[in-house]
Amino acid sequence: MDTYSQYSPRYAQFIPDSRRAWLRLAVAVVIGSLGSVGMWSVVVVLPVVQTDFGATRGTASLAFTMVMLGFGIGQVVTGKISDRYGIVAAIGVGIGILGLGYVGAGYAPSIWAFNLLHFAIGLSSAATFGPLMAEASHWFERYRGLAVTIAASGNYVGGTIWPPLVNFGMQSFGWRSTHIAIGIFTAVAMTLALVALRLLMGAAVRRSHANAAPPRVDLRLSTNALTAVLALASISCCVAMSMPQVHIVAYCGDLGYGVARGAEMLSLMLGFGIISRIGSGYLADKIGGLRTLLIGSIAQGAALLFYLFFDSLTSLYIISAMFGLFQGGIVPSYAIIVREAMPASEAATRIGIVIFASVFGMSFGGWISGVIFDATGSYAAAFANGLAWNLLNVSIVLLLLMRARQRRLTSPLGRSAG
Repeated sequence: MDTYSQYSPRYAQFIPDSRRAWLRLAVAVVIGSLGSVGMWSVVVVLPVVQTDFGATRGTASLAFTMVMLGFGIGQVVTGKISDRYGIVAAIGVGIGILGLGYVGAGYAPSIWAFNLLHFAIGLSSAATFGPLMAEASHWFERYRGLAVTIAASGNYVGGTIWPPLVNFGMQSFGWRSTHIAIGIFTAVAMTLALVALRLLMGAAVRRSHANAAPPRVDLRLSTNALTAVLALASISCCVAMSMPQVHIVAYCGDLGYGVARGAEMLSLMLGFGIISRIGSGYLADKIGGLRTLLIGSIAQGAALLFYLFFDSLTSLYIISAMFGLFQGGIVPSYAIIVREAMPASEAATRIGIVIFASVFGMSFGGWISGVIFDATGSYAAAFANGLAWNLLNVSIVLLLLMRARQRRLTSPLGRSAG
């Protein structure tokens, strides 16, 4: 079991899976939901910002690209901060950058300043995803998989809450005032939540891994090699995942159903993705992260295949719900695998690297699907491309499963530990 440093003897004997652990997790979800605003607000304000600055759609769209780039790089940066100084320090830095980023965006004098500030917004949002998943994994042993996926669900909860709020603010007060208000509100609300988390963790927020148990699973690879393999797997599954998530709205428009129907399907994906994330965590506690990832990847491939053969409005609603139900637990599964197969002292950094790879996969996948559509005039080849990348992911996970050897470990509480 992990312990905390000598600065806080009162909490040195923290018990995993306890009531205090669940309270920490609840606060973590709140922080994740608030911090994920950067992933969603830019999509809502894009058309208005484009018109206000007289920019092209491509130039205005760079704001989303910058958010994703910052979010990916931020996974590694904030992960290192979390491993060295603790999760409170990592999130604290993120809160400051997030608030300044949004207030600055509200006063942006040009589209280029607006875009650049969204890199900072993405960087700050990163602290509330990968590092938070890694931290939650230290609070649980028996329910570790479930805890990791619940922590990751904050991102999807934010996806259901923030877009309508941002749209309301934009319509009522303008996009500039809305950005300034978001910056102030998130800075205050997240600071209060972070104070609550610190109180639940005790004064000593820097974790000592001196007594942490070794990894549960031996994949017979060095830590760096396994990180590289998981990063490749993450890229491949997210290239496949990006096809429906990025292009479903445009796809519905091309089919004549209208972009509103596509937006509803995207909401379905996110809603069922929350269920998938929590369910995958429960499953991972029973069968392990690798097997859970394999099931999710195979199911995601099946949903992509359905998109190739069915395109009626009703079938697309059903398939989109299925897709969300299948893919929502895939990315958190990598965090679970890292905790099962790598040293606890490197968890946040290694998870950050793999999440960065997944962000690259989503960005590349969204772009290459558009290129394929431009070249062929339809999305059929783009769906087939997604299936090919999904097959690569399944192959990698199968190879890792073939190499896996379970270690028999016993924690001081008499349970399997890691």
